[in-house]
Amino acid sequence: MSPLTPQELTDRLKAEARRLGFDLVGVTDCTPPASYSAYEAWLQAGHHAGMAYMASERNRARRANPRRILPECESIVVLAVRYFAPQAAPQPADDAAHGRVAAYAWGADYHDVLLPRLRALVDFLETEVGHPIPNRYYTDTGPILERDLAQRAGLGWIGKNAMLIHPRLGSYFFLAEILLGLRLVPDPPFPTDHCGTCTRCIEACPTNAILPNRTVDANRCLSYHTIENKGVLPAEIRPRMGDWVFGCDVCQMVCPWNRRAPASGDPAFAPREDVPHPVLAAELRLTPQAFNRKFKGSPVKRTKRRGYLRNVAIALGNAQQTRAVPDLSAALRDAEPLVRAHAAWALGQIGDRAACHALQAAFDAETQAEVRAEIAAALTTCERSQP
Repeated sequence: MSPLTPQELTDRLKAEARRLGFDLVGVTDCTPPASYSAYEAWLQAGHHAGMAYMASERNRARRANPRRILPECESIVVLAVRYFAPQAAPQPADDAAHGRVAAYAWGADYHDVLLPRLRALVDFLETEVGHPIPNRYYTDTGPILERDLAQRAGLGWIGKNAMLIHPRLGSYFFLAEILLGLRLVPDPPFPTDHCGTCTRCIEACPTNAILPNRTVDANRCLSYHTIENKGVLPAEIRPRMGDWVFGCDVCQMVCPWNRRAPASGDPAFAPREDVPHPVLAAELRLTPQAFNRKFKGSPVKRTKRRGYLRNVAIALGNAQQTRAVPDLSAALRDAEPLVRAHAAWALGQIGDRAACHALQAAFDAETQAEVRAEIAAALTTCERSQP
């Protein structure tokens, strides 16, 4: 039996990828990414915020050239899996204050789902060729410019919100890549940009984080602050978070290409109960054990309990419901200073008499300087709101 040609291997690979549940699959070569200079300029401007790993010398060198990751690299397979869109989860019908979780985090952690599929695809190829193939595979974990690669592999274009957009399936995708020491047939790059004159994503961004050159300033991005930022959130960001407690979908929700796309995605990412629109007061009462149980195998665990409850407290402050005062007051005694600090801010936003009394009592008992400063600022806000 004669060996398979590169075209036959490529065709079989794509068929197997679709069988494994990937919605899109394309192939590109291992040449350095054309967008690397834009990435360097983004770093130089400090738009990566606190994500220092993105600016490390080693990672920068590897992003500049895939062969720094895999010297034998001949082909890169780029894959996409669609997750559920925000309209797939019904809006809450009660009058409690609810938060919002970005749609990608409603179901299972994509790392747990996609990495075994990538391994299975490599195993399939090795069986097809009859020998081991040098490889590296990633899903949002490797030092590569994956949207650049996806556009080169024909999966879509990079929109003004920096997301990869497919004309039929929109932008609610997880991307994954396999670097291979094997020659496959590359696909042509996606040829056109279909954003046109539309600027809906730029105008809708709550913090004006989307830049004119199709990049995002993480210093202002709600997804960065609610997930990657592990400390005290900037005072100017808090009111703009609205009810987002993990991530943000605004720039995708307003995109016309997503309005035409299907709402459902891979079943592994279907909404778990009480994750898309959690009741904020109930979330604030989550013990460490309850948090771990609720978010086992979920991307939300990335924030840890203290980061998640920090975000929940801010959302409660933005909701300004007086019924939240007892739970926020209890949070002033939480073991985590980060939770106490942001519960104080939220009480200041509510500003009724009970909130002010709770803040004063907490100020007298608090020993952490940073938390005391937050309580003092909240008390000042409270005083201004009193008749």
